Amino acid sequence: MVPNFDKFLNMQDLAQIRKDYSLSKLDEQSIDASPFKQFEAWFKEALEAKVLEPNAMTLATVSANNRPSARIVLLKGFANTGFTFYTNYQSNKGKDLLQNPYCSLSFFWPELERQIRIEGTAERVTAEDSDAYFNSRPRESRLGAWTSPQSSVIASRQILEERYKTIEKDHVGRETIKRPSQWGGYLVQPFLLEFWQGRVSRLHDRIVYTMVDGSWKISRLAP
Repeated sequence: MVPNFDKFLNMQDLAQIRKDYSLSKLDEQSIDASPFKQFEAWFKEALEAKVLEPNAMTLATVSANNRPSARIVLLKGFANTGFTFYTNYQSNKGKDLLQNPYCSLSFFWPELERQIRIEGTAERVTAEDSDAYFNSRPRESRLGAWTSPQSSVIASRQILEERYKTIEKDHVGRETIKRPSQWGGYLVQPFLLEFWQGRVSRLHDRIVYTMVDGSWKISRLAP
């Protein structure tokens, strides 16, 4: 049975929502040979353009029973080795990555009419790296990591708030807060990066870097 969405919204109005892109272009002559340097250049431009949360990215994973899911996480580091984010290992995404390390990251910067899509495999960073980042977080965030059994069903928000107060009381006068063993980082090591620049007439520029025999191959994709 096909649902009748007209009850909720005017589909014609949705069909008329459109934007033509004309801010910039992307071609093989202007890009860097390294996808990581190209990412760095675009990320710096996103910072300069004051993009709202430029490090926000969609992380897509697939569960052991082949069900995909996606959510927003925050990029906390990148280098020639890959892209790093932190989370609870016992969360749904943590469980997915334990069973299937293949994942995808997506950035969308509408202010610059740009997207970046990354495909790769995720592995946990070292305990030392997780400790270092955890200790750099605000105190409230560190206490929050102890508070939340991420992705678990809870009866009410009050449970979280009461648990937070208890943990906060336990740490009064203690600046050092040990990192929970179930919390830490992942490094996504890419084998594909696609840079998308919006263009007029929907003839967008799409440049993709693909790892082939240990080196990056650069190709243009049709929009």
